[in-house]
Amino acid sequence: MYERPEGIENCRIWIDGCFDFAHHGHAGAILQARQLGRELYVGVHSDEEILHNKGPPVMRLDERLTAVSACKWSTKVIPSAPYVTSLDVMDEYGCKYVVHGDDITTDANGEDCYQICKDMGRFVVVKRTPNISTTDLVGRMLLLSKSHMFPKLDKTGSSVLFSEENLARFKQYATDNTGLAPKSAVYVKYNDHLDQIVAPSAEIEAKLKKIVYIDGGFDLFHPGHIELLKVVYQRAGEHNASVVLGLHEDVVINEYKGMNYPIMNLLERSLCVLQCRYVDAVVLGAPYKPTKAFLEELPGEVIKVCHGPTELETEGVYEDTSDLFLQIGPHKFDEMNTAFIVDRVLQNKAAFEERQKRKGWKAEKERELKAKEQQTNNS
Repeated sequence: MYERPEGIENCRIWIDGCFDFAHHGHAGAILQARQLGRELYVGVHSDEEILHNKGPPVMRLDERLTAVSACKWSTKVIPSAPYVTSLDVMDEYGCKYVVHGDDITTDANGEDCYQICKDMGRFVVVKRTPNISTTDLVGRMLLLSKSHMFPKLDKTGSSVLFSEENLARFKQYATDNTGLAPKSAVYVKYNDHLDQIVAPSAEIEAKLKKIVYIDGGFDLFHPGHIELLKVVYQRAGEHNASVVLGLHEDVVINEYKGMNYPIMNLLERSLCVLQCRYVDAVVLGAPYKPTKAFLEELPGEVIKVCHGPTELETEGVYEDTSDLFLQIGPHKFDEMNTAFIVDRVLQNKAAFEERQKRKGWKAEKERELKAKEQQTNNS
């Protein structure tokens, strides 16, 4: 059931959701939806609709819209889309099919949000990204768990981070705005060398001759990060330069920030930044202090080294590259950082714990509906 309809590649596609935290599971669904058709419209539910049907969202509507708009596979973003997908709204925007993961999503009454679309033959399934959800991330914050983190990168390249499945993901998330052709480059920094694990498109390869470099943890990839990258991308564009983003390892971030930071591990953070339209290349395991020697390993001339308006954990981080250093800011979401979002969750701990319990009830109901649907399909 829900096979790819004939001619879908010529259609405008609809996808909708809460998109609370711009995690790579959301991006994976958006990517798969974009690969199916010629354009992708993304409906984002209002805060009120989410509260009624699911529980309190962590991020406000304007913040969630900023995140989804920055995803390179979204053609147009529609605010305050209904929680139960409406054929009338899809028709209003000229979208023939709605795409959703292979799980079931229910409303406040325990009813399938996509049942009408399924009944009308306008529903297409894509594979849900395993082991990630907003609920998982909120759980990590509430429980202060560290089991999600990756060990230090192994210089031989045998790290668990680079499984065959994960290498395929890097390649998928490095695609262009169609989701079908190469675009971004992905590098890995070991102690004594820099490896390329995903090759860029010819266009990006040429652009990498000049580089504006920015680094950080980019944990819980949020509107503060996005607005910062947007400004950096615009600055780079003035010089026909690329944006290369260096991501620090989990163990390095934890050393400086403590507790259970980063909330997202290196794989999750790298996929989040790769899906962003303002990034041309990513370096996994970038050093906390970018030295001239490290910058010389990059594929082109580094003309600027940027940092956002947030304070640094230690002094002298950019000492070796002070002649290239450029602090960016202020911007629309410059008050936002990872701790700001975690504090937002902890300030409303009781409400989010109730959301976690409610998610358990909804999950049981959704399993029942899924089993019933499979039984109908097999009969």
